[in-house]
Amino acid sequence: MSTDVINIDPEILGGTLVSKGTRVPVESLFACLERGGSIDEFLEDFPALSCEQVPVSLETMRGATGSIDSKTMGSKT
Repeated sequence: MSTDVINIDPEILGGTLVSKGTRVPVESLFACLERGGSIDEFLEDFPALSCEQVPVSLETMRGATGSIDSKTMGSKT
């Protein structure tokens, strides 16, 4: 599976969902947000990603799973 922002390739991290063009697992973004981290913090930890890739990755995963809620997105409302 491959989209414009997410890639699954058995040759990259054993087929883990990664941000396209990187070896950064998408799960790392969710883990950061779930523990209360910010997108800026995540980008500092993973400089291979651009700030444009993060929201597109979140939206792509929301469309694919329908399970990303406002808490996961980092909303305080």
